[in-house]
Amino acid sequence: MSRDLANRTTKLSESKTLVITATANRMRAEGIDVTNLSVGEPDFNTPDPIKVAGHAAIDSNFTRYTAAPGIIELRKAIANKLLKDNQLKYDPTQIVVTSGAKHALTGSLLATVNPGDEVLYPVPGWLSYPEMIRIAEGEPVPYHCKGENNFRPD
Repeated sequence: MSRDLANRTTKLSESKTLVITATANRMRAEGIDVTNLSVGEPDFNTPDPIKVAGHAAIDSNFTRYTAAPGIIELRKAIANKLLKDNQLKYDPTQIVVTSGAKHALTGSLLATVNPGDEVLYPVPGWLSYPEMIRIAEGEPVPYHCKGENNFRPD
């Protein structure tokens, strides 16, 4: 059975981040010294305590689906961190854990943007902003931030 993709996907363009990554990889293969700032990959391996905790979770069969906003223990730890380090008070029920910033922003846009809504995004900014707005059926509207303003909106 064949099914076409949703019409909203036709408004999307190729990922500029992946185009830059491919270009950097090609240049590197040609022997050019390249610092690739496109994909948010860390330049270090996973720290050992995280590996150990991951193995321990698997060994104790902590391998099932969790609550959609994240496990409560993690959300409590995040709330404590925000209070201790940032003097921000949040209840753990106000915290949602996602698999990354793109997931969080796209979910937020899908929940708040109606078809045709204009959504401002900063320039310079993340290359993904316009596409995330388009997938939510909004209209991306850039606003330019200037260096003399420390890249803050006017």
